[in-house]
Amino acid sequence: MPLSPETRAKLRGVSTATLATALFKRGLHRQMIQDVLPLSAPKQTMVGEAVTLRYMPAREDLNRIDVFTNPAHPQRHAIENCPAGAVFVIDSRKDARAASAGGILVTRLMARGAEGVVTDGGFRDSAEIAGLGFPAYHHRPSAPTNLTLHHAIEANVPIGCGDAPVFPGDVMVGDADGVIVLPAHLADELAAEAVEMTAYEDFATEKVRAGASITGLYPATDPANLTAFAAWRRRNGR
Repeated sequence: MPLSPETRAKLRGVSTATLATALFKRGLHRQMIQDVLPLSAPKQTMVGEAVTLRYMPAREDLNRIDVFTNPAHPQRHAIENCPAGAVFVIDSRKDARAASAGGILVTRLMARGAEGVVTDGGFRDSAEIAGLGFPAYHHRPSAPTNLTLHHAIEANVPIGCGDAPVFPGDVMVGDADGVIVLPAHLADELAAEAVEMTAYEDFATEKVRAGASITGLYPATDPANLTAFAAWRRRNGR
């Protein structure tokens, strides 16, 4: 099922850290994309369904500059068909020696209404991309064209991005800590649970700032804290 506006709104209000704990409870340990950070401080949490692109190692005779004259080139075609609200996720084999994309392509994704872009490699024109105000996550800047080392081979297939499995349609959530992958069939229940967890975390944070001990509070092993939390929720409309 497509990501509902209600679930999207819930996920914008929770952190990747809270979602990682909810996933851990379900035995899912590898959903956080490793070694990938935002190019600029996120203005809001990135939430969208994955559209994927897979690179393989380039072979020089097949990866000349003129391949971009073909409108069906997998990278170009995938960007031109990325739907509004989606997150474009690139498997660059964790290799940032050559760029996954650059400023013009990322600007095109933004113009199409995409929610963001993620690669486990690097972007060229990184300062330009950082200034777009568009959620973009990568490993590090990289000037050489992707053709140098990467051959765009296919789109909308299962990929690995920063050691995390990403299937087309999985829900990508990105904040200042990085990007996490929610299996599509779990997105609704993870969002609902994370909202509940966040409410308790906010309550616990308020208590700790007021001088409370974490013992029995975080985690909530003392029933008195659950009673206090219920009253806190009523007072705060949470």
